Amino acid sequence: MTEYTASVAWHLPPGADFQYETFPRDHEWTFAGGEVVQASASPDYYGCHSRVNPDEAVIAATSSCHMLTFLSIAAKKKLRVLSYVDRPQGVVDKNADGRMSITEVVLHPKVVFEGEEVDEETLGSLHESAHRNCFVANSLKASVSVKPEK
Repeated sequence: MTEYTASVAWHLPPGADFQYETFPRDHEWTFAGGEVVQASASPDYYGCHSRVNPDEAVIAATSSCHMLTFLSIAAKKKLRVLSYVDRPQGVVDKNADGRMSITEVVLHPKVVFEGEEVDEETLGSLHESAHRNCFVANSLKASVSVKPEK
């Protein structure tokens, strides 16, 4: 078992309003290694567009986890990856219970290998194995799919 921690901190600035439409959503995520992420709510919910919002973070974390799992599998199979670029998309909508949630995450990874082109069947198998073993995807209720790009 592995345990992770982070600090999420928000403070009402002196003199700031605390009404639903106007209270500041800006806050910070601090991770064990000292990395600090400037976060906010989605702009759809009165947040700051220039900061990371939790929905974006879940989508990026899903992509990151899939990528790292994919790279590990490729390395074990002696397939040298030169680059892996993904542009994941996520949908926030009402779920079956009528509650807002991340209902779908679609990954669009483009992988470049060294040497001969990896055939579609092998690429699909690598992505399927990465998806099956991705800790984050295994933790989500949302539908997570992978649509590799060439």
